[in-house]
Amino acid sequence: MKSLPDLLEAALLTLQVAVLAMILGIVIGLCLALIRLHMRGPLRWIASTWVELARNTPALFQLFFFGFGLGSFGLHLSPYMIVLMGLTFNCAGYLAENFRGGFQAIPDTQVRASRSLGMTAWQAYTRIVIPQVFRIVYHPITNQMVWAVLMSSLGMLVGFRELSGETQFFASRTFRIFEYFAVTAVIYYVIVKLILGASRLLAARLFRY
Repeated sequence: MKSLPDLLEAALLTLQVAVLAMILGIVIGLCLALIRLHMRGPLRWIASTWVELARNTPALFQLFFFGFGLGSFGLHLSPYMIVLMGLTFNCAGYLAENFRGGFQAIPDTQVRASRSLGMTAWQAYTRIVIPQVFRIVYHPITNQMVWAVLMSSLGMLVGFRELSGETQFFASRTFRIFEYFAVTAVIYYVIVKLILGASRLLAARLFRY
């Protein structure tokens, strides 16, 4: 298949946008979880609204909001930015709940013991609490990474030429729909298996004890 290099290049673009969305989603999700646990007022309402919208509305609607909703207000984004923002919004909402569960699984006595030893609240969280939280939510983060890769395929509906978009482009030109999408399914399968394999190796290294 002559277009295989183009499909592989599009697969790298898919992986790139998914990784960036996950990095941003982890940072924002962690902030959302802490806000919901420890703050009151407008910030908590905003964080709760974000989580509720991300978890209880279709991912496609979220993508269309950034693609067409913002466009109706005069803010026009590139297809890449639409997909990145849509994935980030969705991942942050789901990861916020994972992080919140992780924080609630850590006994409060650990924070009090850290403070009694002279640690500041920042030191107690960054050195004692958050490392344990990441261990608790490690596998949900892996699942979310897989979801981000697969959900990026919706990007073709807003003109993003990632793996599915590139496949649709070549299939519509050649009418070899089954062949192209079969190859694309294999590429997605390989990407997911690589993510899961890397996750297991990283877990074996980080969580040996």
